[in-house]
Amino acid sequence: MKENVGKLDSYLRITGGLTMLGIGISRDSGALITLGAMKVAEGITRFCPVLYLMGKTTNNDETIIDFAKNFSKDFEEDEIIDS
Repeated sequence: MKENVGKLDSYLRITGGLTMLGIGISRDSGALITLGAMKVAEGITRFCPVLYLMGKTTNNDETIIDFAKNFSKDFEEDEIIDS
């Protein structure tokens, strides 16, 4: 099993999964508990079956950082145009 989830994505999956687990437990929701547990497991193992089936990876964290930089640049340009 080859890792296809990057570090940042892994941390986000663990955080989101633990949040879903907590909400699921407090609301007694089996679906949220299951989804939360799956996300935590994906974050810990750094493997996502859905990404694997699609042939994608987030293992290159620089791709995520580049996306964030470009997104913020696009947002700043939109503000200037709207002014």
